[in-house]
Amino acid sequence: MLALLAFSFAAKAQTGAGFGFEYRPAAKVVEGMDTLRNAWAGGFNTPQFSTIDLNNDGQPDLFAFDHETNRCYTFLSVAAPGTAPGRRWRYAPEYESLFPADLQSWALLRDYDCDGRPDLFTYINGGEIRVFRNVLANGRPSFQLTTNQIRFSGTFSGTANLTIGGYNLPAIQDVNGDGKLDIMSYDFISASFIELYLNTSPGSCGAALTFTLTTDNYGGIQACGGCASYMFNGQQCFLARPNHTGGHSLLLLDLDGDGDQDLLDGRDNCPELVRLLNQGTALAPVLTQAGISASFPSAATPVHVPVFPAGYSFDANFDGRPDLVVAPNMLNNLADLVSFRNSVQLFENTAASGPPAFAYRPAGFLQNEMIDVSEGAAPTLGDLDGDGLPDLLIGNLADRVNNVYRATLTYYRNVGTRTQPVFSLVSRDYLGLSALNLEGLKPVLVDLNRDGAPDLAYSAWDRGTNLIYYILNTARAGQPVAFSAANAVSLKPQGAATTGVLPYAKGDMPCFTDVDNDGFVDLLIGTNEVREPGMALRYFRNRGQGSLDNAFVLVDNDFGRIRDATGARPFNLNPTVADFDGDGQPDLLTADATGLLRFFSNYRAQAGLFSERTDVLYNPLTSQYEPTRLGQEIYAHYGLAAADLNGDGAPELFVGTEAGGILSYGTRNRTVTATQPAAARALALSIYPNPATATATVETATATRVTVLDLTGRVVQTVGAAQRRHSLNLVGLAPGVYLVRAEGADGSAAVQRLLVQ
Repeated sequence: MLALLAFSFAAKAQTGAGFGFEYRPAAKVVEGMDTLRNAWAGGFNTPQFSTIDLNNDGQPDLFAFDHETNRCYTFLSVAAPGTAPGRRWRYAPEYESLFPADLQSWALLRDYDCDGRPDLFTYINGGEIRVFRNVLANGRPSFQLTTNQIRFSGTFSGTANLTIGGYNLPAIQDVNGDGKLDIMSYDFISASFIELYLNTSPGSCGAALTFTLTTDNYGGIQACGGCASYMFNGQQCFLARPNHTGGHSLLLLDLDGDGDQDLLDGRDNCPELVRLLNQGTALAPVLTQAGISASFPSAATPVHVPVFPAGYSFDANFDGRPDLVVAPNMLNNLADLVSFRNSVQLFENTAASGPPAFAYRPAGFLQNEMIDVSEGAAPTLGDLDGDGLPDLLIGNLADRVNNVYRATLTYYRNVGTRTQPVFSLVSRDYLGLSALNLEGLKPVLVDLNRDGAPDLAYSAWDRGTNLIYYILNTARAGQPVAFSAANAVSLKPQGAATTGVLPYAKGDMPCFTDVDNDGFVDLLIGTNEVREPGMALRYFRNRGQGSLDNAFVLVDNDFGRIRDATGARPFNLNPTVADFDGDGQPDLLTADATGLLRFFSNYRAQAGLFSERTDVLYNPLTSQYEPTRLGQEIYAHYGLAAADLNGDGAPELFVGTEAGGILSYGTRNRTVTATQPAAARALALSIYPNPATATATVETATATRVTVLDLTGRVVQTVGAAQRRHSLNLVGLAPGVYLVRAEGADGSAAVQRLLVQ
């Protein structure tokens, strides 16, 4: 019966009815004098850029694929607001699900069939190339698989798979000027020699995707061990290439205006984008040492990306001229430990005609318009300055600051109003925690000691182990917080080994919430821990007595029995709890490395294997709910937080991404009353005054017990005796919306909102 109900609900949700989430920019975000235009787009790490008309308005829009996280981004080209001139890029995630869900490694949009619609070339099978044709459906891109394997001919009989390896980013461009897309890439075995595959398809377009290897040593050039080191025409490199140098990116541009294509070569473990001038012709290239520059485009402002730059040519600033955007193309940051916070560089083409003249723009491209804390963003919200408005703290995996790779807390103060929030950047190192050289800092603002004031808890990787710390707030409720990093205390293991030890795997994510509804916050931990028995989500109950660092005891080491589609334990599971659907009961929401959000409605009423929904994200293009596609990468962490940011009584959802940014979502079709309407009406629940400040009166037609909850489902006050009239003491409660639940002896219940001012 439960399975039938779950199926019925999911089917209803898929059509756009029922409860779910929808992408919405949650607040204006200000850094210094700049308002971030795409604050809630989720950050970048290693984006690969292509242009495509997404909404069929004749304007080239923008597609980005992040190599590290395997996530798609879509941005529309829109007119500037009001009377402002020009155009802007606007994040439009509703188009992201138009692209195949299983993209990996690289994805470039190129029109191979000359129909004016860019098609999709991408990685498959360890280094081969698959192609999707853009067939356009309902005025939007629609990608239909053309081939899983491009093949080529050469100086041998038959054909072979065209393989470029897993780490090369090819140039898919017209090399010889015949109007057909060719493919140029470094060889997949040694990544030392450039191979050219000319499109030899019949006709003038090349739509048959027939390729011939015309040379396996384009221009006679060989990449050597140094970052800008090359040899020519069979000369041997002085040093063997190091094993760690695994790939190249190529971009072809006519940089000197002589009518042939020159090369921009980016290399793994190198910061430069090296210019290689072709001083010959398209079919007879001449590359020499004199045409090489590691200070492109100028010695004063060269391209300098921490690791493995890749260049992309398109009109980034809407002036009609192709600019150069450069971003890192590394696989991950496990060994390099670089900063991704300002890694996307823009070089504007300032030439009115002729060869391009690239001028460096320090602000960068698009990333400067987003919240971005480098890697592994973990948000939490709470009132830090005592003004009654939720502020924003963001932890991160780490960022390279002053040449040290370490985690920090970024603090945005809410300087707006209760209904119109505005976040203003205050500090990128709140409390100075960078001095502790932590990694994987995941903060939670929560009232741990039940004094009405927010305390700070955080999980962090410290000298080979992961611990959960807390700092009690020494200020009174309603006052600016008073935290001292020197007062941090770590939670202690409980019970014998294998029976109650807190997980201590890197990336553990704590969620403090009242699981058993006893008025004390308990602890849910998402973990990859394997040294202690248990699975991805573990429940530690707060005993409500003794010192706080010894308060949490293991109750369930496989809470909810959460599994992925293969039945396996999800990696990097992160939980949060709030009453998202508005039924007066807290819901559980998780994210993991699959990129899926999993929604568990009224989780307190569930046992054993929890019933889940993954089709929770509403797409206004299709009027249907879809699974989220945050990215698929085993190393990816997604931090979750919820808070009522705009005073409408519904919590907004915030998802911190592996790329260091934040995505924000609102709720749709939320229930606003109790789940038993007839019984609720019979109770005749009344609350006055409402809004209230210090006290409020609750009346019901029959004797009831009353509970006050915040929007996360945490019990903030319980009136024990069953009676018809109750007086609520609201002193110490932070301003905001609360849920008052009255329950009769027969189980009937009613819920109303109470606004505390």
